[in-house]
Amino acid sequence: MYTVLIFAGLGLFAGVLLTVFSKLFEVKTDERVEAVTAVLPGINCGACGYAGCSDYAEAAVAGEGSVPVNLCKPGGQEAADDVGKILGIAAGKVVAQTAIVRCSGSRNATSEKFIYRGIQSCKAANSFYSGSESCSYGCLAFGDCAAVCPEHAISISDGLARVDRTRCVGCGMCVRECPNRLISLRPLGYDYDVLCSSYDVGKVVRKSCKAGCIGCRLCEKACPNGAIKVNDNLARIDYEKCTSCGLCAEKCPAKVIGKCV
Repeated sequence: MYTVLIFAGLGLFAGVLLTVFSKLFEVKTDERVEAVTAVLPGINCGACGYAGCSDYAEAAVAGEGSVPVNLCKPGGQEAADDVGKILGIAAGKVVAQTAIVRCSGSRNATSEKFIYRGIQSCKAANSFYSGSESCSYGCLAFGDCAAVCPEHAISISDGLARVDRTRCVGCGMCVRECPNRLISLRPLGYDYDVLCSSYDVGKVVRKSCKAGCIGCRLCEKACPNGAIKVNDNLARIDYEKCTSCGLCAEKCPAKVIGKCV
């Protein structure tokens, strides 16, 4: 009986101590943090520059206007407006983005250097002689990008990763996952992209891929706005200058400038 009373007393004493200390050392949280977190998409992609949605919410609330509230690309304008309302500040404009796989090297365009039977991962394959495909810059097609996409916007077809732009939210997780750096983000609203990432000279490209940029500069000469330039044997589009006229795609002999809408 005495033993039971002693343990009961100790338990009561410990409970009182825990209650006292919890009140003394209580860390009060701003209710706005939970409210902001609730209106964010919860993808935790890191596109905003923070580790996750809750970290971004804490920074936005603590910053009192110094941290922009329009950094969440997946949430878009709606999330930015909601965060702005909660914090009582102007949200600003969100530029919607989509992922682009800068490669046209399907199975018909390239060939195999050897048969790869290792771990079915782009990173693993890339570490072994830059992959088995004839173009060392091309898509390895094991789907590392598709595996991390929270919106299931990427699929692998005919040896090439393809983005469904109706589902892509521009989080950038696929960009960080691709070992060949083939995937990048660009603003929505533009029709054409250079779907190649090879920096090899034209004659080397022709041997490794039938759908590679040969750096001929015909696209550059055709563009009336100076929106496309060839640097290091590869054409790239300046979207701020591009009007989606399509002249570059018409002139491209390799047909690597594709219409992506």
